[in-house]
Amino acid sequence: MNEPLLKCEHVDFGYENYDVVRDVTMEIVCGDYLCIVGANGSGKSTLMKGLLGLLKPTGGTITFSEELKRAGIGYLPQQTPAQRDFPATVREVVLSGCLGRLGLRPFYSQREWTLAKTNMEKLGILALKDACYRELSGGQKQRVLIARALCATDSLLVLDEPITGLDPETTQDFYHVIRHLNRAEGVAVLMVTHDIHNVISQAKKVLHLNQTVLYYGPAEAYRDTACGREFLGGEE
Repeated sequence: MNEPLLKCEHVDFGYENYDVVRDVTMEIVCGDYLCIVGANGSGKSTLMKGLLGLLKPTGGTITFSEELKRAGIGYLPQQTPAQRDFPATVREVVLSGCLGRLGLRPFYSQREWTLAKTNMEKLGILALKDACYRELSGGQKQRVLIARALCATDSLLVLDEPITGLDPETTQDFYHVIRHLNRAEGVAVLMVTHDIHNVISQAKKVLHLNQTVLYYGPAEAYRDTACGREFLGGEE
């Protein structure tokens, strides 16, 4: 059995003596595809910050594998208007994902340039390498950001509401890219999303959060749970 990339055991996360998330037990293994769902205010953002190492647990334990400590996590945050209009080339944006690899070096090495090129090829955007990021379509921007995240690590991608603002066709293209990376490349995926109907067909596991865990298990079984039926709007 794969060693978990990260593992939470009865973990609490919170701020100023108030736990926003309580008693979370879950794990991510190599090749996993886990979607975290829940209503607004359910603690999804707080849990994500904890999983990214930005918040220390107030209770329980979170364990990161040696591989993840070494390689890190590729993070694709929600995009702000300022980030969407960032005046840089595609190559510069993708290459910035290698910043964590530089250590004390002031410049990128050939290894980082090669990694950026490889990931642009993988995402089908190498021909756009000299294009201005802010002039791209929404779908092209998402591919650039995924390539950037893969420059940080090819072990685990963490995606925060990644389809916000995308049209239906671009959304399906995005899911196709992530599914390919997960199934063909073995990249583990952790996604926070409101797109629950697509989650059922895309993810391997679902974690439904409402301060505490209402459901954690296989995606196909989620539909038949009480919280799943309610969250899916009574869908049969």
